[in-house]
Amino acid sequence: MDKRVTYCTDLEKCVIMSNFERRGWTQVGPEDDWNFYWSFTQNCRNIFSIESGYRMNDNQIINHFPNHYEISRKDLLVKNIKRYRKELEKEGNPLAEKMEVVLPNGHTATRYIHLDFIPVTYVLPADYNMFVEEYRKSPQSTWIMKPCGKSQGTGIFLINKLSKLKKWSREAKIPFHPQLGSKESYVISRYIDNPLLIGGKKFDLRLYILVTSFRPLKAYLFKHGFCRFCTVKYDTSVTELDNMYVHLTNVSVQRHGVEYNSLHGGKMSVQNLRLYLEGTRGRPVTEKLFSDMQWLIVHSLKAVAPVMANDRHCFECYGYDIIIDNTLKPWLVEVNASPSLQSTTHNDRILKYKLIDNIISVVVPPDGIPDARWNKIPTREALGDFEVLIDEELIEKEDSTLRPTKNNRFNNGRF
Repeated sequence: MDKRVTYCTDLEKCVIMSNFERRGWTQVGPEDDWNFYWSFTQNCRNIFSIESGYRMNDNQIINHFPNHYEISRKDLLVKNIKRYRKELEKEGNPLAEKMEVVLPNGHTATRYIHLDFIPVTYVLPADYNMFVEEYRKSPQSTWIMKPCGKSQGTGIFLINKLSKLKKWSREAKIPFHPQLGSKESYVISRYIDNPLLIGGKKFDLRLYILVTSFRPLKAYLFKHGFCRFCTVKYDTSVTELDNMYVHLTNVSVQRHGVEYNSLHGGKMSVQNLRLYLEGTRGRPVTEKLFSDMQWLIVHSLKAVAPVMANDRHCFECYGYDIIIDNTLKPWLVEVNASPSLQSTTHNDRILKYKLIDNIISVVVPPDGIPDARWNKIPTREALGDFEVLIDEELIEKEDSTLRPTKNNRFNNGRF
């Protein structure tokens, strides 16, 4: 066959184009005969829709799964994690063990021991009554509201009174009564009001996870994640409840702040975070935190694996957003199916170029020609700065004594 590899992209970013060009690949349009398509999520869904009648051949691969929204939509992610826990519970799996915990106000609540990695969350309007019941257990607690289908901090706000939520509901003309229904759904989550602070500022972590298959699950962690900082010092006072420069770490929000530094972009590498924590908190608790983050990622992927359309032509790179609280417990905030490839700093550009380069190396077979029939087991060299987070196919092949447990997690690698 002709060895010329063709690519198509909906996102003409330098970090993508230069990686394709360096490999000597030729750009073509979506209507042409392409081998590798870096597409927008909507265009990927269109390709897989029954109406399109499009059938991919063996030498075509694309960068999204058809129903990626099962993990990237905030309401569906929560629904899938809750279902996963219930199924494990029904099986009597020890992973679903629970325990009673005492809340700061003295009330008790039941929490999962091993799978408590998302804050208590409800979908509105459907779960409004359940939310009110939970809220009344600890009134004056802070909750964060997010529209399910939006990103980059759009439409997010904090509440600490039911009256504020009701007032917003009236003004936004969104009924919070399940029977009335609403076109737009929201998630409301207990706000992590004790975040780990560095220099008095709140931050979250952006980690990149590449999934090449959901059944069996094959996932890889990119070593070069980063922290994204707020530009204003953290303040829990009611007067700062509406100040998004205090509470939201999104670069799309923070870059409009007076204090934003365009040289470092309010970012710090995950390696520097590790060094900082080892120095201030000690190595054992730092190792546990990083291990807990891997645990969280794997089980969020396992939660959606049964419902994902596991097409062999697909792979996907997810941007995981994680907040660490001051007890060094990680919380999953959300998962992005189209993490930003915009470079805000020089270091950002280097990181994202390397990310794309390594993704292509992992998903394309050793001969350099995209092939959906390939067994998707990359060589150690092809992984670059990715490390295996989980590969269920390899786990099946290995001696049962090497199977991961919670104390001996998925690998001994480091971020």
